[in-house]
Amino acid sequence: MALTDDGDVWWEGLTETPPAHLIDWTGHDWTPDAGRVAAHANSRFTAPASQDPAIAPEWQDPAGVPIDAIMFGGRRATVVPLVREAFDWTHGVFMGSIMSSETTAAAFGEVGKLRFDPFAMLPFCGYNMADYFNHWLNVGAATRPELLPRIYYVNWFRRDADGRFLWPGFGENSRILEWIFRRGDGEARATETPIGFLPEPDDLDTAGLEMAPEDLAELLRVDGPTIVAELPQFEQHYARFGDRLPASLRTELDRLRERLLA
Repeated sequence: MALTDDGDVWWEGLTETPPAHLIDWTGHDWTPDAGRVAAHANSRFTAPASQDPAIAPEWQDPAGVPIDAIMFGGRRATVVPLVREAFDWTHGVFMGSIMSSETTAAAFGEVGKLRFDPFAMLPFCGYNMADYFNHWLNVGAATRPELLPRIYYVNWFRRDADGRFLWPGFGENSRILEWIFRRGDGEARATETPIGFLPEPDDLDTAGLEMAPEDLAELLRVDGPTIVAELPQFEQHYARFGDRLPASLRTELDRLRERLLA
C-alpha cells in the first residue's frame, strides 16, 4: 500500500480522487501524474486477530468457539446481489464452490474477466479442490442441521452502468452483518428466491446513508436470465474436477437451473 502524508494508508480504488502526495510502495514520492500506481497490485493490510476488540474471549480455546454464520464473497461488478443466505448447508457449500470474482491485477488472469476461486481458497489449497468440497459436506453430515452455521454469500462491489459503486462498503458492511445476526436470532425476514434467501430493502438498516431506493433495489435484484447465461461457465468450472466432484454439488447446480427456468 501507499502511505499518506498524515500516516494513513491508501490504494488505488479507495477514493475517487487520489491524494496529492503519497509515499508509494517502493518508498518513493508519488503524485497523481507520476505515471505509475502507488500501491502494489497485491497489497493487503492485516493485523493480529488478538487486536480485534470484538473477538470472542475464548477464541483460542481448544474446545472451539460456536459459529453462527459463515460468509463467502467474491468481487462482482454485476449480477451477484449484495447478500443472500443459503437454503441449507449443502446449498451453502455449493455457493462457496462456485465463488467467482472479476479479476484484478492482484490475481492471475485478464483484468475484468470472470475467475472462479472456490471458497477463496484456490491459491492456498494444496490438494484437489473437489476433496476440499467433500470435507465441507462431511462437516454438515456429521451433525444435526440446526447445529450448523448459516452460510451467506456477500458482494460489496456491485456497480451501475457508469461504474459507480452501488454500496458504500467498508464500515457500512456492518449493516449487512446486523441483518445476518438478526436472521440467526429469528428476528429478520428473508424472501425465498431461486438463488437463496434475500432481504427485502426494508429489512436492511440504511438510516443515514444517502442511497437512492432504486440503487438498493438493484443491489437485491435477482437477474435470472443473466445467471442462466452464466451456467455454462459453472459447468466448465465443475468439469475440471471430473469424477471427484461430489454428486450433491452437481445436483445443486441442476436444481439451480430448474429454479431459474421455472
